[in-house]
Amino acid sequence: MAVTSLWHIKGNLKDLIDYVENPDKTVPKGTEDFFNVFSYIKRPEATNQEEYVTAINCLKEIALQQMILTKKQYGKGDQYIAWHGYQSFKIGEIDPEIAHEIGIKLAKEMWGDRFQIIVTTHLDKAHIHNHFCFNSVSFRDGKKYNYTKSEIQKLRDCSDRLCREYGLSIIEKPRKAPSRPVWMDEKAGKPTRYNVYREDIESAIYCSNNVDKFKSFLVRKGYEVDLTGQHWKLKLPQYKGFTRMDTLNPKWTPQYLEQEMQRTYHSMGSMPATVILAPRRMPRELFDAYIPFERTSHIYRLYLYYCYQLGVLPKHTDYKPTSPYLKEDLRKLNQLTAQVDYMAAHKIETIDDLLADRSRLQEDLETLIRQRTKLQNKIRRADSEAKNTLREEKKQLTDQIIDLRKKLKCNFDIEERSEKIQQNLDLAYKNEERNRHLKSKNREKIGR
Repeated sequence: MAVTSLWHIKGNLKDLIDYVENPDKTVPKGTEDFFNVFSYIKRPEATNQEEYVTAINCLKEIALQQMILTKKQYGKGDQYIAWHGYQSFKIGEIDPEIAHEIGIKLAKEMWGDRFQIIVTTHLDKAHIHNHFCFNSVSFRDGKKYNYTKSEIQKLRDCSDRLCREYGLSIIEKPRKAPSRPVWMDEKAGKPTRYNVYREDIESAIYCSNNVDKFKSFLVRKGYEVDLTGQHWKLKLPQYKGFTRMDTLNPKWTPQYLEQEMQRTYHSMGSMPATVILAPRRMPRELFDAYIPFERTSHIYRLYLYYCYQLGVLPKHTDYKPTSPYLKEDLRKLNQLTAQVDYMAAHKIETIDDLLADRSRLQEDLETLIRQRTKLQNKIRRADSEAKNTLREEKKQLTDQIIDLRKKLKCNFDIEERSEKIQQNLDLAYKNEERNRHLKSKNREKIGR
């Protein structure tokens, strides 16, 4: 069973040339990924002292330089400068020699007729895996590699065919895996969408003694639930696709879930789901910071209101949100806190304050970039003694530019996040309104 993936590395040709020509071999900022790949994939401790390192259409000792020459030849060195991918095998199913042999065949078939490639096989994890790093520009015609849907499928098909030829297992019904950051957060137990789903399904199993109550519990939480067919599914309305419950936990087949509900005994029968949208100890002045379905310009107060809803404020509270619309944002707590701190430090109360801050940052950034360009021109014309002083000045300007870009990104992120805060609160409010309406209908029925 082999899993494959491929992604691009950004940078530009000038940075690559600067790196090669720089006697100190310092990696230029912005191209760390590219150079990290070359150092990472060829690590002696991971490749059995480079025994499992093979170069295709280049020499492995000077592969980087040859790739740069190809880019210079065709004048293509901006944006995507290389591609990095892997092919990972099932634990205990393959030897390093065979894995490397398969990796070479896969690289040659996929990219060997047009691109310079480094193939390495790593042994430092429980699962043996191949890494591929290849030039984004073809040495044959100067065209850049285009990773289309058909290329994605071709990579999978080629890898599966080679695995079959060597008697290895393959994934018969592949499914889309979460991104690596989400996967890492999943493993760490953070409240990703799927971990929120799991938590609420487990609560529904425990609190329900039949299928109808199980479904009602999840619907009360705000889920859309489909209990037809061989695979039970659910989703929150802000997401397009349903998620199968047996994908979240292989045990959660319809038969297993029904058995678990039958084993659930409560003195008062099934327990309904509860959703709390009014956390304790929220300051009175924040209660009107959010008005359902109405955008507010007072984004700082909206942020503070949301922090109380999430249980972030007041500090040292033990309150946790019960609505699945809000739970997932606890995963982004560091970003949320940083944005609140930024607004407090820069006295940003409204959207107009935010836009004024953005305008100031952009003007300062453009000024510094112009100053740095002038310095760069001076460096080209200066003698060797003056160059050192000018380079130090340029470095200081670059540090200021980096700091301003971080602040500018935070500024844009605040505007984007405020929209998502509004959407999440609207969804939670809408769900509560729907449930209040259903309750009143049920009371009317009972009264009749």
